[in-house]
Amino acid sequence: MSQLHPVPGVLLGPVAAGIRKAQRRDLLLITLPPDSRVGAVFTQNRFCAAPVQVCREHLKRAAPRALIINTGCANAGTGQPGLEDARATCVAVGEALGIAPERVLPFSTGVILERLPMERLLAGIAPAQLALQADQWSAAAEAIMTTDTVAKAASRQITLHGQTVTVTGISKGAGMIRPNMATMLGFVATDAAISAELLQTLTEDAADHSFNRITVDGDTSTNDAFVVMATGVARHPEITAADSAAYRALREAIVGVSTELAQAIVRDGEGATKFITVRVEAGRDEAECLKVAYAISHSPLVKTAFFASDPNLGRILAAIGYAGIDDLDVTGLRLYLDDVLVSEQGGRAASYQEADGQRVMKQPDITIRVLLGRGEASATVWTCDFSYDYVRINADYRS
Repeated sequence: MSQLHPVPGVLLGPVAAGIRKAQRRDLLLITLPPDSRVGAVFTQNRFCAAPVQVCREHLKRAAPRALIINTGCANAGTGQPGLEDARATCVAVGEALGIAPERVLPFSTGVILERLPMERLLAGIAPAQLALQADQWSAAAEAIMTTDTVAKAASRQITLHGQTVTVTGISKGAGMIRPNMATMLGFVATDAAISAELLQTLTEDAADHSFNRITVDGDTSTNDAFVVMATGVARHPEITAADSAAYRALREAIVGVSTELAQAIVRDGEGATKFITVRVEAGRDEAECLKVAYAISHSPLVKTAFFASDPNLGRILAAIGYAGIDDLDVTGLRLYLDDVLVSEQGGRAASYQEADGQRVMKQPDITIRVLLGRGEASATVWTCDFSYDYVRINADYRS
């Protein structure tokens, strides 16, 4: 992780509560100053977890002042008892901090279909409160990990109206990754002053250009949540217009941090050995470009070929063909691996040599580029390969 700048007004308390494993951080408390604004997007999975449901309820009722995040147990598929556990957690945090329960947002990640170990979770709130500090971003990133092998955090600073403004964020995720809103869990904070309505717009925009463009295995989690917090502590005029220079600068910083966090999830994909950028160009619209990009990115045959560095690249053509563009003229399509032209005019390119394809596939970072020959639209998705370890990790997930 690069240098992580504390965000003025944000305090973090990561602790080991023994929720699933002893002696590892698994509970994180985040507090925000009064008048902070929060934007959030959540999973579109209909089996959404209890904390997601409670977050949605609370955001309609009050401005958040605290977030409580646990790993080790998703509190999903737990019915009414799970909702009661999530609400009881908010009550306990609210009592500890002297705020209303609806000003607390709960988040969980881990095993689905299991109840939270409430005794251990609730016992961890007081230590988390005592641990609150501004410079705990690195430890906070560790506290939200599940099968992640590395903590994920990113930070940058910009200047708005002559004032230094910070954007710092953390995320977690390695498997069950095909977000349909954001990421598994992602939290970005800034001390910028921005209107609540514009912050929500920016949050959705950042998600669409970062976390909504990644996939490891095509599975959308029950617990996905992406939150952007703005404390407003920076002393600059409040940003209220999307066409202002200040908004554009803040958007670039938040989307940049979000993209770095999203790509870190793919690089840490369960068992992954290759980071693959799938760029589809010359489409009629972005939607059809994304269809093709995800068809390639989700194909187990494509992903396993990349793990083996086997240039069995007809698998990519097959994925393009079933992506759902009914009137696609394959004779106008070109396929590249990095700068190597693989296919054109409906078949193998005359210049293509299998040794060139294999050379590219042995690289840790690879770009698949598809030119559809239909228009000016484009889209990019980031994914990874499938290795033996993906099966092993998920077969042993609960052990």
